[in-house]
Amino acid sequence: MNTRVSRRFAAVLVALAPLLAACGDGKPQGGPPPPGVTVAKPVKRVVVDQDEYVGRFVAVDSVEMRARVTGYLEAVHFKDGELVNKGDLLFTIDRRSFQNALDQARANLLQARSNLTFAEADLARAEQLVRDKAIAEQVFDQRSQTKRNAEASVAANEAAVRQAALDLEFTELRAPVTGRIGDRRVAPGNLVTGGAGSTLLATIVSTNPIRFEFTFDEQSLLRYDRLAKQGSDVTTRGLSLTVKLRLIDEPDFRHEGKMDFVDNAIDRSTGTIRGRAVFDNANGLFIPGMFARVQIPATPPQEALLVPDAAIGTDQARKFVYVVEQDNTVKQVYVTPGAVFGDLRVIKEGLAPDARVVVNGLMRVRPGIKVTPQEEGAAPPGAPPAKTP
Repeated sequence: MNTRVSRRFAAVLVALAPLLAACGDGKPQGGPPPPGVTVAKPVKRVVVDQDEYVGRFVAVDSVEMRARVTGYLEAVHFKDGELVNKGDLLFTIDRRSFQNALDQARANLLQARSNLTFAEADLARAEQLVRDKAIAEQVFDQRSQTKRNAEASVAANEAAVRQAALDLEFTELRAPVTGRIGDRRVAPGNLVTGGAGSTLLATIVSTNPIRFEFTFDEQSLLRYDRLAKQGSDVTTRGLSLTVKLRLIDEPDFRHEGKMDFVDNAIDRSTGTIRGRAVFDNANGLFIPGMFARVQIPATPPQEALLVPDAAIGTDQARKFVYVVEQDNTVKQVYVTPGAVFGDLRVIKEGLAPDARVVVNGLMRVRPGIKVTPQEEGAAPPGAPPAKTP
């Protein structure tokens, strides 16, 4: 029985021998193919580094409308918060008492001029009489003094008329600047006072143009000044430097203005200096007190390498990009990034101009593995050529 089993087992081995030999001669099954990634060379572009600062808008003109004479407020001629033009009538104070004061001053002036006319005629007669020895020198001197007093009275009454006319003019308060007025602080019928402690009636702030104030550090000031001395277009004092601005809800710096002022001293407590730019505000978008960010050129124009910002990774405190070598092996390269321009970021150091940077497929690569690179914008391998129109 054992002999028969042995013979059958041997026969099976003989039958399977060719199959086992064929399996031994076959090639082992291969692993997954190298992952495909998109690569691109750095973009060369002339750029200008930008400094950014936070600041707030301030009005070019801000005026408090206060009463200049004491009286009862008669009328308000504007709506709260509306735009007013220079010279527009805003408030009226009851003018009747001021008109009476002006009429009285004019009457006093007429009387003083009449007295002067009489004094001049009386003195002219005295001059002939004193030559004829008909009156004493003392009488002549008295008439001369009377004439001088009459002249002084005329001058005083003329000043009184001018003051009364000015007070009457002050009963109408007109906008000294063009801008947006706030709400009225006093309702008609209330007594308002002029002079010291005058009553505040409203405030006006100009809207176009508008200023933007911010501060920057001493190091930046020195850098700007040195660049200016090197013949760069970047200047700080004198000024007319072009700057850009964005509001807190805007993604980019879309508003352009001009620097028009840098303070003459650095603040000792903060080590910063105040700068100011002017922006057009015809549409009223900017409001005094509003925060925004301003961008100022910090370097002269220079050629730089840029890569997509999404291609830059972070390794603790260092930044890196993946570069595909000539043998399609991935290499991690540490770089020094710079400013962002759109979706591209400047690479200051660490990257060669002809490097093939991985810009798509970053999650599929790691240093040392081989990949299948495809140039950005090129057709994938095996794809039919594009038809020429």
